Amino acid sequence: MTPRKPLKKAVFPVAGLGTRFLPATKSIPKEMLPIVDKPLIQYAVEEALEAGIESLIFVTSRRKHAISDHFDSEPELENHLSKSGKHELLERISSVIPNHISRIYVPQLSPRGLGHAVACARSAVGNEPFAVLLADDLIKSPDQGCLKQMAEVYRKTGDSVLAVETVAADQTDRYGIVDARDTVVRSIVEKPAPSAAPSNTGVVGRYILDGKIFELLDQTGPGAGGEIQLTDAIAKLLFEKRVRVHHFEGTRYDCGSQSGYIKATMAYALEHPKLRDELLEFVREFLV
Repeated sequence: MTPRKPLKKAVFPVAGLGTRFLPATKSIPKEMLPIVDKPLIQYAVEEALEAGIESLIFVTSRRKHAISDHFDSEPELENHLSKSGKHELLERISSVIPNHISRIYVPQLSPRGLGHAVACARSAVGNEPFAVLLADDLIKSPDQGCLKQMAEVYRKTGDSVLAVETVAADQTDRYGIVDARDTVVRSIVEKPAPSAAPSNTGVVGRYILDGKIFELLDQTGPGAGGEIQLTDAIAKLLFEKRVRVHHFEGTRYDCGSQSGYIKATMAYALEHPKLRDELLEFVREFLV
């Protein structure tokens, strides 16, 4: 049996405009919005590193310098924290990405959909399996992170893997929807109307994909919303490769929406040892 290629690369599509958070995101990428004290993109990167990823590929735009700045060293700040004896803070900002992890920034000149964003990473990924993580989907897992769970499925099967969860039947038009049997995908469609949806199993922002997907993206024209949809290329992949679903353990917060972002902030803040008691007291007073 041919040895499976290791999963070492992850793509982060971060070139979107973030219009639902304007004016906050006029100059700040939505991926840099903080959940308590870390930006969304850092949570996604940490999840990837936990899964054994060694190469981080950011598909970005000319207005997103804040993301690369966040992951670069900041000697002046680090020197200040060191002299001030703030060693815990120094450790937190200097150990975000270990030295052996590579970072690649790939431009997406115009936002033409998730499929197009992933296709922009082809030269950096090559013909290898790779992960895709959408920072908008913040997944809080009790034990192993979502991508690590999926990587275990890939390790055992060698198949592409999609993270899924059960969605409300009247909200299928917000997701890629799959029809699967015994975890194997039989069909997938992007944002079907509830009356046309094959199920209410929705794909969320975590993927492990075979490198073949790049050829199929080249053959994929605009789909739902006039954009090049990753879902449409995955539908073509089903004819050539097996694709599995993984019902992950954890809670997903849709931080691309204002309500989801606020819920995530509350959930993480209420688990923060220095914030929990004060926030609980505030909530009690607020609800009286």
